[in-house]
Amino acid sequence: MATELGPTPVKKPASGAPDVHHGPKGVGEDNAILSQGKWASWLLAPTIIALGIVIVYPIISAIVMSFQKDAGLDPATGLFTAGGPAGIQNYVNWLGQQCAAPGGGTVACPPGTLGGQFWTATGTTFLFTVITVAFETVLGFWMAMIMARTFKGRSLVRAAVLVPWAIPTAVTAQLWLFMFDFNGIINKLFNASILWTGSEWPAKWAVIIADTWKTTPFMALLILAGLQMIPAEVYEASKVDGASAWQRFRLITLPLVKPALMVAILFRTLDALRMFDLPYILTGGANNTTTLSILVINQIRQGFNSAAALSTITFLIIFLVAFIFVRFLGANVVEQSGATGKGKK
Repeated sequence: MATELGPTPVKKPASGAPDVHHGPKGVGEDNAILSQGKWASWLLAPTIIALGIVIVYPIISAIVMSFQKDAGLDPATGLFTAGGPAGIQNYVNWLGQQCAAPGGGTVACPPGTLGGQFWTATGTTFLFTVITVAFETVLGFWMAMIMARTFKGRSLVRAAVLVPWAIPTAVTAQLWLFMFDFNGIINKLFNASILWTGSEWPAKWAVIIADTWKTTPFMALLILAGLQMIPAEVYEASKVDGASAWQRFRLITLPLVKPALMVAILFRTLDALRMFDLPYILTGGANNTTTLSILVINQIRQGFNSAAALSTITFLIIFLVAFIFVRFLGANVVEQSGATGKGKK
């Protein structure tokens, strides 16, 4: 005969005894949390110290050096000088493209000198950045959309796409240098006679093409990660509602993949602003293909402190671009993830 089971009686705490489960946190629990925080601090300390040595110290050292004069011959007296405090003169010289005058003071740097290439190199750097990132975003999105589909041999396609990105940049630059040779495969393929590295715009397009081929897979990989986070049920529901392919792309894919897309664009933009090895190997910086990084390396051979000022200016430019992306263009994934997590609670 079945016995009906009633609700299990809850044992109430004795009169005057605190409810340890529903009452306020006790002193013991606070001490446990404090102990865990101290333990976490000790575990993070080696990493923080390592980052300070590897990242913070070189930045501070470069900034300190940028306020010192370079050792060398004094243009006014012809005597060797050991440098000394320079104030902001190194920054003024770069931004104003000023060089030391033989009789003392400064004059406008002659064309072709390193000091006279700052704004040209800045413009070239941003030109490469804007064009390459735009091409890589469009092509990377297209490749990611293809790789996100289910088809036979998808794993092989994904592995093959990553090959250009896996090749070292120096090797990539040398390969494209052979291809852009006057008797190379590019001119043979299009039956052209273009001096790709011998004049300004062909040289610039050679750098852009090589860099786009090299880093488009990186963009595709990051965008693909964002596409795979979109639930398939969303697309199925939109098809039931009669949405076209363009509507699904514009109203579902783009909004939901935007965080991953903006992070991919941010990473690639910061990388392009530091472009050095690809144009250096392809053109050597000739024909107005000198970037800020190439200018810094060339200046190191003439004076470390002035090069430190230029590298600091380059760092500030990159930092400003990163700040604009994070603050105004929605590339702050951490903040968006936190807001999403709070909304789900």
